[in-house]
Amino acid sequence: MRRLRVLISAYACEPGQGSEPGVGWNVAREMARYHDIWVVTRVNNRSAIEAALEIDPVPGLHFVYYDLPPWARWWKRGQRGVHLYYYLWQCGAYFVARALHTEVGFDLAHHATFVTYWRPSFLALLPVPFVWGPVGGGESAPRALWPTCGPRGAAYEMFREAFRWLGEHDPLVRLAARRCALALATTRESAERIERLGARNVMVLQQVALPSEELGILDRRPEPTGPFTLMSIGNLLHLKGFHLALRAFAAAGLGESRYLIVGDGPDRGRLEKLARDLGIMTRVRFAGRLSRHEVLRMLGDAHVLVHPSLHDSGGWVCVEAMAARKPVICLDLGGPAVQVTEETGIKVAARTPEQVIADLGAAMKRFADDPGLRTSMGLAARKRVEEHFSWHRRTGQIEELYRQAIEASQSAAKQSPRLVRG
Repeated sequence: MRRLRVLISAYACEPGQGSEPGVGWNVAREMARYHDIWVVTRVNNRSAIEAALEIDPVPGLHFVYYDLPPWARWWKRGQRGVHLYYYLWQCGAYFVARALHTEVGFDLAHHATFVTYWRPSFLALLPVPFVWGPVGGGESAPRALWPTCGPRGAAYEMFREAFRWLGEHDPLVRLAARRCALALATTRESAERIERLGARNVMVLQQVALPSEELGILDRRPEPTGPFTLMSIGNLLHLKGFHLALRAFAAAGLGESRYLIVGDGPDRGRLEKLARDLGIMTRVRFAGRLSRHEVLRMLGDAHVLVHPSLHDSGGWVCVEAMAARKPVICLDLGGPAVQVTEETGIKVAARTPEQVIADLGAAMKRFADDPGLRTSMGLAARKRVEEHFSWHRRTGQIEELYRQAIEASQSAAKQSPRLVRG
């Protein structure tokens, strides 16, 4: 099969990172094994990308850097204004992509990041088959759990519902859904919403995967010593559900066990106060924000990962922990529910706050009392990551999906001669 000329939109794209920047970088780097790849990304990713390519060049991989002019960027600081900025960036990136298509003649366009279904991708306007995703964001926090999130968290969930509704009614979002030859969704919940937008060919595929070098590092994590230790990793936000995990830890009666929380964010003060009020502050350590390298290293200090996220399309930390042979306790929601099986961890239903706290505590106690269960589930977790969540295997899947998208587009064009491909 000939090498295709593929254009990838990756607003977030950075080597050595997890989450969305890792998706953008790894999709581009790994797909260059099969095809000639052009990537449109932000200018602020340039130094990290060029440094990585200088150390490890990738034949067939080309980057085009684009940003809005300075006068249009002044209001964006961190996450403030990111939604509007991203929307406008997509508009400008389309004209860059159109000019590139005139020069290169792409066979296919692929939107890789951001991975949110209710934001448009203007690559759909190019006259080539279009692959959208994997995209997520269709997952919702159970409303019964909203009161546990505090006033700010509950307000966030209400506004999120409203913004998602507005996005679903954006004509450009619906246009992207209708024009895509193939839409990839991170979870079944997101797939159902994408189908309602008008996408005709939708598949569930997680965006989470690990490169071979990280799989090797995580496989060499030493066995933890000392007391039984639980670990949670993530931004300290209400939606991560750490407030539920702290209550479960306090109620479980785990003796001299420890709970390590890695990350920072606006909910840190609230969580620290909760730990003090529960009388467990001497057994809980808030480690703060650490580099990705330090986080992967610290996974060796824990016996079990606790990730009670209320809505999470991905859940990178679950896969990272599983690669380090750690069983996972999570809620039976979103991405983690796809990643974790009965053989690799314990998934807790999310019906009421009292039930969630009781079941999380029971799972913690079960692992604390049964070292053999931790070992067997850890081994199964590592095997599952190697079989389903490595970038080496994932890119083989995406390669096949590229071919399917082109065939689907060609078939649609034959059935409707006036239809523009893609």
